[in-house]
Amino acid sequence: MAEIGVTLVVGNDGVAVITISNPPVNALAIPILAGLKQKFEEATARSDVKAIVVTGKGGRFSGGFDINVFERVHKTGDISLLPDVSVDLLINIIEDCKKPVVAAVEGLALGGGLELAMGCLARIAAPKTQLGLPELTLGVIPGFGGTQHLPRLVGLSKAIEMMLLSKPIMSEEGKNLGLIDDIASSQDLLNVSRLWALEIAERRKPWVRSLHKTDKIGSLSEAQKILRMAREQAKKTAQNMPQHQACLNVIEEGIVHGGYNGVLEEARVFKELVLSETSRGLVHVFFAQRATSKVPNVTDIGLKPRHMKKVAIIGGGLMGSGIATALILSNIYVFLKEINSEYLLKGIKAIKANVQGLVTRGKLTKDKAEKALSMLRGVLDYSEFKDVDMVIEAVIENIPLKQKIFSEIEKACPAHCILATNTSTIDLNLVGEKTNSQDLTIGAHFFSPAHVMPLLEIVRTEKTSPQTILDLMTIGKTIKKVPVVVGNCTGFAVNRTFFPYTQGSHMLVNLGVDVFRIDRIINNFGFPMGPFQLQDLTGYGVALATGKEVANAFPDRTFKSPLVELLVKNGRNGKNNGKGYYIYEKGSKPKPDPSVLSIIEESRRLANIMPGGKPMSVTDKEILEMILFPVVNEACRVLDEGMVVRASDLDIASVLGMSFPSYRGGIVFWADIIGPKHVYTSLKRWSEMYGSFFKPSRYLEERAMKGILLSEPASSSLKSRSKL
Repeated sequence: MAEIGVTLVVGNDGVAVITISNPPVNALAIPILAGLKQKFEEATARSDVKAIVVTGKGGRFSGGFDINVFERVHKTGDISLLPDVSVDLLINIIEDCKKPVVAAVEGLALGGGLELAMGCLARIAAPKTQLGLPELTLGVIPGFGGTQHLPRLVGLSKAIEMMLLSKPIMSEEGKNLGLIDDIASSQDLLNVSRLWALEIAERRKPWVRSLHKTDKIGSLSEAQKILRMAREQAKKTAQNMPQHQACLNVIEEGIVHGGYNGVLEEARVFKELVLSETSRGLVHVFFAQRATSKVPNVTDIGLKPRHMKKVAIIGGGLMGSGIATALILSNIYVFLKEINSEYLLKGIKAIKANVQGLVTRGKLTKDKAEKALSMLRGVLDYSEFKDVDMVIEAVIENIPLKQKIFSEIEKACPAHCILATNTSTIDLNLVGEKTNSQDLTIGAHFFSPAHVMPLLEIVRTEKTSPQTILDLMTIGKTIKKVPVVVGNCTGFAVNRTFFPYTQGSHMLVNLGVDVFRIDRIINNFGFPMGPFQLQDLTGYGVALATGKEVANAFPDRTFKSPLVELLVKNGRNGKNNGKGYYIYEKGSKPKPDPSVLSIIEESRRLANIMPGGKPMSVTDKEILEMILFPVVNEACRVLDEGMVVRASDLDIASVLGMSFPSYRGGIVFWADIIGPKHVYTSLKRWSEMYGSFFKPSRYLEERAMKGILLSEPASSSLKSRSKL
């Protein structure tokens, strides 16, 4: 294993090469930063050193600051754990060094890695090196001088785009913009960088500190106009996220009062933002996503994933065609089976449209699109199933039909073939009841549209083998999904946790709250759309079918709203036919439909739950809590029953599967910030007023009473009934 640390080697040419080694991405951990400081001081003091080159070991410059430090700050609240890098190291020691410093950059220079390179007098890069400042995705701003150096090197507009959108560029574009001074092959990178450093030392190349450059900033009025437009845009696209406006303010500080003042302001604001709830939430989501790849008794017992070359999909509807698209885009051969030629052609047409859509949006080249479509073959029987590695059943939610298919594919497929179902609610034991391959039976629950949504919920039964789980996790990662392993119950982890979201919204409407007000509040909280617009989008058939499943599984806490049935009777089916809660016209945004109000009044009359027959009086905050606290309550039951490996799995699933705002950290993390006690007392009060739908779970009550966070693992005194 490569040694972790910073080395200094002086060549016969008088160039000191300082090398960062911290695999896999040479992260700037605190000991690495201390090592850099020490080696730079040593090189500066040595009389045999004329110039300095800084580089990274193993074909990578640096992936940036060690994010584990943020997590430690969040746990302790101790901001002094963050080192003072921008002034102490980058300006005082590197940028103001009496000897020229050149960065030899390869592979990637991201975040603090790029900021380190920008503190040097020149940057030489290998081809196709990734350069970027993605700090805003973690709720902070660049903290090692990046807000000041980048605009001075690439211009203000491009710098804002790279920072606010966390959008990296390649070294070739960097050269055109002025961020990179020259491009050299990997083999020549160090030699070219050494020569460049010596030429600066001999004054044959300019000695340019990027912090002192102003030529690319433009006039003050031009700069302020660009910043004003960026602020307006950020208000629309990054509501509730303070780091975007803070980043623009810090950039402006440097333009108005000079780069050095900008760096000082950046350091102050950076520390402020690290302690913000937004940063806590986004850093938590970052680590939660990483944690999903660790599943006890699956990933830690020495198993190796089997190579999956061919996958068969049964059903070419919305889900089947989406899953097929995701697989062929990752070079996995797909057989798509349908019951007749008409349906099969429809399915293939949908897959072609998905792929063409990516080409049109510039996300896929024509060559790659043709290659992907060549991996697809349509079939009408099981004859090609004899050598497939996995079958994914994606037909309608009908138990007898699924059971029949599973019996058929068990006979048609090889003995090692994984039998997966894309059911979103049905108990897997029922689906695979009539097969002998219980160890190979598994749930592969994709979210719609399957080729776009990043979550793959992997549902295991008590008989599913660890090898089957590992193989599906591996396929999930291959097709760029985040696989989360969950237990088997109605709705599994995600749909089960979120069934009260829709039902709570419907209860509020039947209590007299305006539909469009609810959608607005949920949207302002950070969801891309409210529950009623979402219902319009998914279609009322789905709402009615899942409502029945939930009512059968959880009759003690189900609210049955008459509203959806009334909408269907009225000839509405949401976006599918252009009429739902909203009016849908081509080329314009959905508009609230005033004519739906009379149907809502009819629903209220039938539900008859308004206290004293009058609409309830409620604040926006109460509306939000009455919709989301029952979701937290069901999440507690999911945790108590051990349906997920850890609470953070439910957090990442809520973000990637239900579009819960990532900057709030996921459903359980958010509830812990609000406080379990407040969630519990609110639910208890509402359950006394409005019934058992709001009744607090045992898990929530215990934790609220004992002052324990919902996300804390069960101790011996609070044992969960783990299914995993």
